Amino acid sequence: MDVNQIAQNVKLVILDVDGVMTDGRIVIDEEGRETRHFDIKDGLGTVALQMLGVEVAIITSKRSGAVARRAEELRIKRLHQGVRKKVPVYEQILQEMGITDDQVCYVGDDLNDLGMMKRVGLPVAVADAVPEIKAVARYVTKAPGGHGAVREVAELILKAQGKWETLLAKLQ
Repeated sequence: MDVNQIAQNVKLVILDVDGVMTDGRIVIDEEGRETRHFDIKDGLGTVALQMLGVEVAIITSKRSGAVARRAEELRIKRLHQGVRKKVPVYEQILQEMGITDDQVCYVGDDLNDLGMMKRVGLPVAVADAVPEIKAVARYVTKAPGGHGAVREVAELILKAQGKWETLLAKLQ
């Protein structure tokens, strides 16, 4: 089955944060405050998915007020921070939504994403992901993490589902 066929059935996109929604850098100032940089195009991609019936969730191993704020801005209801083992949280989401692995896309970049990547129907690696993640991905984005990779995944899914033109009409 090709990537477009798999993407037609996606009902949930799960995102890692550092290295996927951001470029992976965490800046710590002299006061100890952390900052991350999020791409505005990625934000529109996540909003577009949700507008057209594809749920978006975040599962990340770190805790961050910036991530909580960004999730709130993007109206992402399923935010799970400080998660060391992502698969149990993932299984809970599947049960709550009543969906299967085949209906899930996971976007990752590093070794702690391997368990999730091996489970979902559409595992996606960002362009600058580690080789082990790229090896299990069904799709590797052209854009690196934090620079439009999430938007690229949103476009892939919405086009495969025949919803891209609907989005364009809604945004005019």
